[in-house]
Amino acid sequence: MKSLPFLFITLFSALSLSAEERPNVLLIYVDDLGYGDLAVQGHPVLQTPHLDRLAGEGLRLTRYYAPSALCSPSRASLMTGRMPYRTGVKSWIPEGSGIYLKENETTIAELLRDSGYATALIGKWHLNSDLGDASQPQPKDHGFDFSYGNNAFQIPTNHNPTNIFRNGEALPVQEGYTAQLYVDEAMSWLDSQAPEEKPFFLFLSMNEPHTTIENPAEFNALYSEYTDGEIIPIPSGEGVPKEKLIPRGPGEYYANITYMDFQLGRLLEDLERRGLAENTLVVFASDNGAVTSDWINWWEVNAYGSTGGYRGRKHFLYDGGLRVPAILKLPGVIESGESDEFVIGMDIFNTIAGLCGVEVPTDRPIDGIDISPLFQGGSLQRKVATLWALPTPEGKDFAYREGDWKLLLDSDGSPVELYDLKSDPLELFDLLDSQSEKGAELAEGFRSKLAEIQADPLLSEDS
Repeated sequence: MKSLPFLFITLFSALSLSAEERPNVLLIYVDDLGYGDLAVQGHPVLQTPHLDRLAGEGLRLTRYYAPSALCSPSRASLMTGRMPYRTGVKSWIPEGSGIYLKENETTIAELLRDSGYATALIGKWHLNSDLGDASQPQPKDHGFDFSYGNNAFQIPTNHNPTNIFRNGEALPVQEGYTAQLYVDEAMSWLDSQAPEEKPFFLFLSMNEPHTTIENPAEFNALYSEYTDGEIIPIPSGEGVPKEKLIPRGPGEYYANITYMDFQLGRLLEDLERRGLAENTLVVFASDNGAVTSDWINWWEVNAYGSTGGYRGRKHFLYDGGLRVPAILKLPGVIESGESDEFVIGMDIFNTIAGLCGVEVPTDRPIDGIDISPLFQGGSLQRKVATLWALPTPEGKDFAYREGDWKLLLDSDGSPVELYDLKSDPLELFDLLDSQSEKGAELAEGFRSKLAEIQADPLLSEDS
């Protein structure tokens, strides 16, 4: 139950702005896109003209970090502005596990809905273990008037998915590709809205380029020289298709990203046709780092993501698993250009709230900050350290950062590696032995921060 005084303050603040003064919000969250997986991010092969244009017209955050190196905790943090461990979502949520984002968490969708926004989730949710289980909080319980999409990943691939729900109801096979289906649904939902009377918040959560994937033939053809042999889709949801797990090169992965870019271009152009582009905040980011060709799970075969040279990949707490693309655009408010300031996914919560005239909760710790000083070329005064926590395959389960210093710790909280990211952004030179005092200082800061998170009052509350 949200506190009534907080909701009253939020509503009062928001009502002081007219519908014309409050921006619409299009929040685009893509799945497993690596730091180097866009042309504008330096990829030598990939074609991403629509996202490149968005970056050119908006503010590209060149030092943006996901809240986690895995999907569910990253999304929990994005929605709440809180570090994932505060929410109890510590790793990806398996089907039927009964894990979910509790109702005592306040999402950005709830803040905006309660202040007069129309809200929709279209695409991937993955903040519970079953989109059809009414006993678990569903998108509607977290602020979304409308929802259409899948939960963990697309089955059998992103072509003709069988696991799509609309407003809690399972749907028959949806014919098409998820990128196209979700953009079609987004435009259909916009048809039913009246933004001049009621602004909208649309969370468009794309599956791409999460495996397993399929693409239209014409997009595969764009990268045929990077594909070895016949393209054979690798389906999920029906056991392990070992006979199909054949490395075929990066062509299909490239095609999947270009197809996603094409579909997002349709939506961005649709906003322009509707006359909404000038008053719509567009936020684009990836939920975690890329799956590179260093595969550790069968369903990752034929993903060839780029970390832009940063060490690691999805599921690991080196920067390759955390540092990802991010772009913000709001004409007349956000100057175009680039910022190299350190920004993390929790900040999106605070920033959207500020632009939309709603107050962030004061009855719980909020880890994000409002990054609006960057909109006109300013800088941030981030005073708190950042902690990432995730069960990783190699047991380096915590990363703690103060300024440019980053400490990796094992599952027991013992320091294992120390990096100076200013002089060593690729995390090649472990300084734990030579900078033992700095390591000890950060380890103490980590213990204090972890204890504070573990004592979060919401963790002990019933949902």
